[in-house]
Amino acid sequence: MTRTPIGSTSNAMHGATSPPSRLMIGRPELALIGATLLWGGTFLIVHNAMRHSGPLFFVGLRFGTAALIALPLALPVLRGVTRREWLAGTMIGMGIFTGYSLQTWGLQSIASSTSAFITAAYVPLVPILQWIILRRPPRLASWAGVALAFTGLLLIAAPGDGLSLGRGEALTLVSTLAIALEIIFISLWAGRVNVARVTFIQLSVASLLAFTCMVPAGEAIPPFHWTVVISACGLGLMTALIQLVMNWAQQSVSATRATLIYAGEPVWAGLIGWIAGDRLPALALLGGALVVAAVLVSETRFGKG
Repeated sequence: MTRTPIGSTSNAMHGATSPPSRLMIGRPELALIGATLLWGGTFLIVHNAMRHSGPLFFVGLRFGTAALIALPLALPVLRGVTRREWLAGTMIGMGIFTGYSLQTWGLQSIASSTSAFITAAYVPLVPILQWIILRRPPRLASWAGVALAFTGLLLIAAPGDGLSLGRGEALTLVSTLAIALEIIFISLWAGRVNVARVTFIQLSVASLLAFTCMVPAGEAIPPFHWTVVISACGLGLMTALIQLVMNWAQQSVSATRATLIYAGEPVWAGLIGWIAGDRLPALALLGGALVVAAVLVSETRFGKG
């Protein structure tokens, strides 16, 4: 899919030379920004639900609901599923399961600010893994954007009492690798698989793995509670939408660029928290500005043409 740079249409009509730099933001990028906004709103829901459920059961219910929601889109074309799509959906689903389960598990024993601080480590991980796995070295502007985004995330979420690596911290740190790999896997198969089929497969795999792992982990099915059911169903709907958008948009948006957009998640989470009654300190506001600047810098192409 070809993205039209903002302001380029007028120049083309008049035969004028393109400006030295231009901002490349099209529909795929805007879709990912919207998905990130939804993504940032999930933390408060998960945080409340963890008072009434174990992490694996909640992850399984959440992604099982998402798979059921995605099924009507996949059902008409499900018979044509290929080996490549089974592989893609399984690998992405394993990344989703590992990342979300470990992150949710870690939140049972560490503060949310500490979790957000550690999770921010996936931002610089993606361009490194993209270089190793996809053989796509990031542009200098992407590296600059990564540095700005990571610095901004630290200012937004860094705990005031420092960082100690206990059980919860270690689990969350490992989850960042799974999150980064999920983004890489999506880019690896983007444009070569059917989006609806792969989305359904990856959501189903994540759910089945979560429910299956409850037994060896010794996690029991929690007592019925409406908070868990409503939270899981609501997040299931949001998750299905987010994964569909990610799979569609990353057909034309690189993993590094997508990651920089995803880095806006704590900004949206902070705004939602502010609406709920939290007040962001000055450093967190500065961090939010740096994340926004990171997206703009990474989207700017210097030079003619």
